[in-house]
Amino acid sequence: MTLSVRVPAYAKLNLGLRVLYKRPDNYHELRTVFQTISLADRLDIAFTPARKTTIDIAGTPEIPDNLVGRAAHAVLEALKIHADIRFELKKRIPSGAGLGGGSSDAAAVLLALPVLAGKHLPPAKLNAIATRLGSDVPFFLYGGTALGLGRGEELYPLQGSRVRHALLIAPAVHSSTADAYRGMAEQLTSIPLQNKLDSFQQNLWHDGAGPAENDFEPVVFAQYPELKRIKARLVRLGARSAAMTGSGSALFGVFETAAQLDRAQASFPDEKVFRVSFLSRAQYRSSWTRALKSHIKDHNIWPPRSEHAS
Repeated sequence: MTLSVRVPAYAKLNLGLRVLYKRPDNYHELRTVFQTISLADRLDIAFTPARKTTIDIAGTPEIPDNLVGRAAHAVLEALKIHADIRFELKKRIPSGAGLGGGSSDAAAVLLALPVLAGKHLPPAKLNAIATRLGSDVPFFLYGGTALGLGRGEELYPLQGSRVRHALLIAPAVHSSTADAYRGMAEQLTSIPLQNKLDSFQQNLWHDGAGPAENDFEPVVFAQYPELKRIKARLVRLGARSAAMTGSGSALFGVFETAAQLDRAQASFPDEKVFRVSFLSRAQYRSSWTRALKSHIKDHNIWPPRSEHAS
């Protein structure tokens, strides 16, 4: 019997991102605050038990080495089952923009497939798979607002603030994360480590109301000056906080009033612009339980658990 479901895969912002140093394992030690937002991809999944595994991914656009397929294989291997799985991915989150679209799509598979299979994967196992797939993937297993340490995979929930609305600008620029890290190598020693930690901590204590500092900005802005101009315009338009997210190239401005947001949106007629709201952890989970309501019994269990799982 085939079971089908349609689930959301929400984007994220980095409300501040400090790169502290390069670690012995060649990864970089980070401090960041993740925030899920209302912009989302849509993933349709059809799951059929089978004697051998086949995975088909259709979508717009087609993505090479799609994390959706890798996540599906990892789940089936962990559950020790085979299945015929058909995915249809409707992309709304711009790729290569620092919004975590691919990571969120992968996490959506990790959350939904065990439910459709009628099996249970413990949170620790889901986290381990997510971490192997990418540093941002574990965050999307939980959503809301979270402090990210290490590579970003070490997560601690934050209360989050009152409902916020933001303007998201996604220029037609692809910023390479690898290039951004290479470009900032010299800058890692230009600002004392303690200064970075102090400013990051102060922003947390002030509910994220301070400048959302992103250490990738100087490197990426040097390569793409138009991004620097967009940030400056958001500030002039009255953004309470404005920054690039991730390693770019998307930028966001948080505004206090709808009138400010309207004015800001009208100021970017030639850019891809999204009005977005911040999603709390409760809102994130509620959207998931609604999507899976016909397959789960207890809506208070997280991650979602099939009514048939032992």
